[in-house]
Amino acid sequence: MKVIQLYKNEAKLIKHVAQGNRMAQQYLFEQCAPKMLSICRQYINDVHKAEEVMLTGFMKVFKNIDNFRSEGSFEGWIRRIMVRECISFYRQRKQLEVVENELEIEDVDYSVTEEFDVAYIQQLIDQLPEGYKVVFVMYVVEGYKHHEIAEILGIAESTSKSQLFKARKMLQKQLTQLNATQHGTA
Repeated sequence: MKVIQLYKNEAKLIKHVAQGNRMAQQYLFEQCAPKMLSICRQYINDVHKAEEVMLTGFMKVFKNIDNFRSEGSFEGWIRRIMVRECISFYRQRKQLEVVENELEIEDVDYSVTEEFDVAYIQQLIDQLPEGYKVVFVMYVVEGYKHHEIAEILGIAESTSKSQLFKARKMLQKQLTQLNATQHGTA
């Protein structure tokens, strides 16, 4: 059986989704869901809750697709919706606790000489306090700038920087301990 590509260009797909075409919506969902679930999972430890957040995000994508202005990548637009849904998830459960304080940021060596399993690194990130984790993922993984993170989370830019610093320091400590344990120096 020959597979026929339904949508050869993104603009046509977006148009069909905006018109409420269920096949186009299903195609978009099937194409983007794995990547968007991965994004939600980076923020939310429980895969079932991450799936719920992703589904809510896709409902917003379908509802607001007319707001996409082709001023950037469509995937990036969907990604921003998913990130905001994850943050909204924390706010609804009052789990996002960001410690407001000034911290003098010092130079710390973040390089790690050992290769670590990605799943293990994700486990370490999952163990971070929620405020650290959200800022870390937004900055390091998603590429947001501190002023954008501050605006989205409703915190000071300096708080975003200190949360990132503390998250990196905590991760570095855990990785250093693991490295020492694996080489018998601990």
